[in-house]
Amino acid sequence: MKVTGTVYQSTGSWYKVKLSDGKWCQCRLKGKMRLDDLKTTNPIAVGDEVEIEYDEQGKNPCIASVLKRDNYIIRNSPRNARKNHIIASNIDQSFLVCSLRYPKTRLGFIDRFLVSCEMYHVEAHLLFNKADVWRDEDFGFFEELKELYEPLGYPVHMTIAGENRGIEKLLPLLEGKRTLVSGQSGVGKSTLLNCIDPSLNITTKEVSNYNDKGQHTTTFATMYDLDGSSGLGGGEIIDTPGIKLFKLIDLDKNEVGHYFPEIRARMQDCKFDNCTHFNEPKCAVQAALDKGEIAEHRFVSYYNIFNESSEQNHWS
Repeated sequence: MKVTGTVYQSTGSWYKVKLSDGKWCQCRLKGKMRLDDLKTTNPIAVGDEVEIEYDEQGKNPCIASVLKRDNYIIRNSPRNARKNHIIASNIDQSFLVCSLRYPKTRLGFIDRFLVSCEMYHVEAHLLFNKADVWRDEDFGFFEELKELYEPLGYPVHMTIAGENRGIEKLLPLLEGKRTLVSGQSGVGKSTLLNCIDPSLNITTKEVSNYNDKGQHTTTFATMYDLDGSSGLGGGEIIDTPGIKLFKLIDLDKNEVGHYFPEIRARMQDCKFDNCTHFNEPKCAVQAALDKGEIAEHRFVSYYNIFNESSEQNHWS
């Protein structure tokens, strides 16, 4: 007997699946599937639509196959440099939760995440949380980032999840959509999710006073239905473990510029079709950078990702 369902949690050994009839089951991975995808540490990801097989007695469900994914967010595995890790699949949008203090989210990390969203056609929002611990200069910096990222197509939001402030503006964005919530440890992802839907009751921890670094509270990626005390009439939200580093994979150096909207909009005006935007003459991107039309830190992110992609291509 075969049925289909959606993966709501992946522990690496067991998978929590919501079947098409609304029932739940815990599944293992069918043995032969373990060899099908050698490039990823997790052949099954949260959000995957899967086919379930039962034994002759109608028991012991296992995942026999994964249906075609619409999209996914993927990064290099933090535990195995030769493999990749799928964070989640089949998502409508992503919320990257950031913090300007305790801990501070680096701009390069933000840009890498946005490039990944561009690569796999996932709408991205930036949520700057913990505004209650900001200093005066932080609010000015936030406005600068808002003026930078929103014209590029990335909505920017300010929240104080611990005080349930700014959450009401997010709720309409979640209605009827599957949303990935990601970010570094300690930025307040779990607290934010509890504010969105208190019935989730996700465990939270304080940031360490010793090093201002966040502590992992979410061990495995988990998807939740948003039809409880949030008042939303549908949609799912995915909580993910904190990400320390976000290294992009499967990225050709010649494609990097296409995933930066401000570079993509100007590259056709460069003199050379294969312009890298570094030292070539009559480069429209360099001209925009000189005029301040492209933020310096965004170009630095482009430069770093380009060079990393060149190294990957050299060793592949």
